[in-house]
Amino acid sequence: MSKLQEKIKIVAENRKARHDYHIHETFEAGMVLTGTEIKSIRAGKVNLKDSYAQIDKAAEVYVYNMHISHYEQGNRFNHEPLRTRKLLLHRYEINKLIGKTREKGYTLVPLKLYLSRGKAKLELGLASGKKSYDKRQDMAERDAKREIDRVVKERNRE
Repeated sequence: MSKLQEKIKIVAENRKARHDYHIHETFEAGMVLTGTEIKSIRAGKVNLKDSYAQIDKAAEVYVYNMHISHYEQGNRFNHEPLRTRKLLLHRYEINKLIGKTREKGYTLVPLKLYLSRGKAKLELGLASGKKSYDKRQDMAERDAKREIDRVVKERNRE
């Protein structure tokens, strides 16, 4: 394990995104958080299901519907669980995303939330939606691979 991999701790993953979308490109984004939010993230109280990202008119990227639970030891100044959070990206990355999302069918989907050197990072995917036949084909390929792996494992035992 390399030094970089040791410092990364995956907190939450959006597995459904890879099932519903073709991921064309990924971006790493920092997030603007409050104190109780980062404490809840470190405790693993995050859900990325149904979350999405958008670029507003001021060319800033925000993530919506990302649920970070209340911090249990927090007081009355605890954060709102579903609040909109600003993402931190380089200007050239934002410009690239603006160009791509204006094309028909592209959207920004959060894939992973992880801690890197104590800071929360969100992996964004530039994605286009899959058709139902694409999903069936992916499931068939996954089942075939699983069956092949099972047969190979049985042969190695003999």
